[in-house]
Amino acid sequence: MLKKLGWSVFLIFLFNQNVSAQLPDFTEMVKTNGVAVVNISTSQKPKPEAPDGQKLPPLPEGMPPEMEELFKHFYNNPDGGGNGGGNGNGGEAQSLGSGFVISKDGYVLTNHHVVKGADEIVVKFTDRRELVAKLIGSDERTDVAVLKVDATDLPVVSIGDPNKLQVGEWVLAIGSPFGFEQSVTAGIVSAKGRSLPGGNYVPFIQTDVAINPGNSGGPLFNMEGQVVGINSQIYSRTGGFMGLSFSIPMDVVMNVVNQIKSSGKASHGWLGVQIQDVTRELAETFGMKKPQGALVAKVIPGSPAEKAALQIGDIIIEFNGQAIEKSGDLPPMVGMTPIHDKATLKILRQGAEKTVNFDIGLLPEQADKTEPNKTEKSKLANRLGLTVSDLTAEERESIQLPKGGVLVQNVANGVAKNAGIQQGDVILRIANEVIEDVTGFEKSVKSLPVGKSVAVLIQRRGSPHFIALKIDK
Repeated sequence: MLKKLGWSVFLIFLFNQNVSAQLPDFTEMVKTNGVAVVNISTSQKPKPEAPDGQKLPPLPEGMPPEMEELFKHFYNNPDGGGNGGGNGNGGEAQSLGSGFVISKDGYVLTNHHVVKGADEIVVKFTDRRELVAKLIGSDERTDVAVLKVDATDLPVVSIGDPNKLQVGEWVLAIGSPFGFEQSVTAGIVSAKGRSLPGGNYVPFIQTDVAINPGNSGGPLFNMEGQVVGINSQIYSRTGGFMGLSFSIPMDVVMNVVNQIKSSGKASHGWLGVQIQDVTRELAETFGMKKPQGALVAKVIPGSPAEKAALQIGDIIIEFNGQAIEKSGDLPPMVGMTPIHDKATLKILRQGAEKTVNFDIGLLPEQADKTEPNKTEKSKLANRLGLTVSDLTAEERESIQLPKGGVLVQNVANGVAKNAGIQQGDVILRIANEVIEDVTGFEKSVKSLPVGKSVAVLIQRRGSPHFIALKIDK
C-alpha cells in the first residue's frame, strides 16, 4: 500500500512539474517593458451652462442594463464605467487611461478616446515623473492618438508584427485598470481580424486578457516582448471585463502614426460602397456554392466605385489578390491602401467573375442619415403581407433617394415579416428588378417564384441592405 502511494505521489509530482514547465513566465518581459508603459490622465474644463441657465448633467458613471450589448470605450473612474465622468459639481472632468513610449525623444501612443476633448494631458512614468504632453494628432476611425512629451533617453517598447500572431498564442497586457498602475494581465489570442460596430477600418485582435476601464491605450505584448496591439475595447454586459477584449493591430497603428507625424492627421482609402455579408440564403439567390465575399448594397455617387462601374448586387470576392471571406475583411484592406494607388477587385456579377480596376479615393466625412417619415398614404396589400406606398417629395429628400422605391407602411404576419422587413423600410429592388413605384412593386411580387429564395434590397435609416425571402406557397 505504501509502495503504491509512493508511486502516486511521484507521478503527481512529475505531472505538476510538466505543467509548470509549459506555462509561460512573464517576469522578465514585465521587467524589461513595464518601464515604457505610462499612465495617462486628462482634464477638461467645465462645460458652459445650458441656455435655460441650468447646469448640464454629468456624464454617466455606470453602464445601464439596456446598453449591455454595446461595445464600450472605457476611461477609468472609481465606479468603473462611463465616459470619463464628471464630478457633477461643475468642476473639471477627469479621466485615466494607459499608453506606451515608442521613441526615446518622447513620442507616446494611446487611444483617441482617452484624450478626446482634453484640455490638459499628463503622462506619468514609473519613476514618478509627470510630464504635460502635447497632442500631435489623433484619428477617431482607428482610435489612435499620438502624444509628445519634452524628454530624452526614455525607455521604449519594441514594435512587433501582428500578422505573425496565431490564435491560441499567449499575450500580455500592462496598464492602469481603475487607476491601479502597472497592472499585468495575460491570456491568449482568441481570434484575429474581428470587425466591430463603429470600427470598420480596424481588423481587431480578440483576446481573453483581462481588460478593464483604465487599460485603454495600453500595449498588448507577444511572447517575444513586442507590442502587437493597443488595447481599445471590451464587450461587456456590465461595463467590466467578461472575457472579450479587443486590440488595434500595430500595423494599423503605425500606419496612422506615420501619417500623423508627417502631416498631423491620418487619411484612409475609400472605395465608396455600402456592403454586407452574404448569408446562406443570399448565396442561394445569387447562385453561389457557399456564402463568401462582400455584397454591394449601395454605390455612393461620385465615388471611385461609381467611376469603376460597380453595381448594386455585385459581390466582391478579392481585393488586390486577397480573398474576401466576409464583408468585414474589405474596409481595413481599402483603408490601409495609400490614396490614389491603383487597386483591383474581383467580383461576381450575375454568376460570372469579373475584374474591376479603380483608383483608391480619400475617405470623406460620413453624411448624416435620417429615418424616413411614416405619414399615411394610399395603401395596397400583396402576397408578401406588406402594405406599401409611393414616396412623397419630402420623404425622398429626407432619405436622400432621388427616385424609385416604395415605402413599407405596414408589415403583417407572413413571408416579409419572417424575412425581417420592417415598417419604414424602403424597398428598392426585388430579384434584381428595380422597383420604381407601387405598380412596379405589385408586378414584381406577383411574378415571384414559389420555393426559391430571392434577394430584396431595402433601405433602412439611410443604409441599404439585402434581405433574402422565400414564398413557400
